[in-house]
Amino acid sequence: MSKETKWSIDPSHSEISFKVRHLMIAHVKGSFKSFDASIYTEGTDFTTADIDLWIDAASIDTGDTTRDEHLKGPDFFDVANHKQLNFTSSTIGKPDKDGNHELWGELTIKGITKNVKLMVQFGGLVKDPWANEKAGFTLTGTINRTEWGLIWNSTLEAGGIMVSEEVTISCEVELINAGKKYLVMQLDEVSDGS
Repeated sequence: MSKETKWSIDPSHSEISFKVRHLMIAHVKGSFKSFDASIYTEGTDFTTADIDLWIDAASIDTGDTTRDEHLKGPDFFDVANHKQLNFTSSTIGKPDKDGNHELWGELTIKGITKNVKLMVQFGGLVKDPWANEKAGFTLTGTINRTEWGLIWNSTLEAGGIMVSEEVTISCEVELINAGKKYLVMQLDEVSDGS
């Protein structure tokens, strides 16, 4: 069955952010300022969503220019050779008793693709004052950055490491119903000679 409802991210009401423990005592937070996605569902059933999200790696912002330049360099995201981070998914579980869904997908960073699990909380579906249909979501998860080759670190004099390997992901996403996707066909619906 084709998925005909197209959704776009509302960038002014969405945020892709993360935090990582620094010096083992505090957290440094950051976000990516430029991102977009191609999302299709059957009607407004988001458990049927096909998601293709791409993030501009060079748009990373932690509030410190020197740190951001280090993160863009070869020790971390290597934006000269890997311009985008990508997440694709078509598997969203049914909600648990707290309304959380498991979202499984493939996260690609620096050309390395790994399967990850995020938790999704559906905020609701409403029409804004301009009659746009909107849906809201909160996504959270934890990844180990070394699995994607983000291995830079430094040992502290008192023991421990400067930057934790564990990264906490936190996203607020507001989608806009962008209408119908026409002429959508799955490969098994296309007959020979058509």
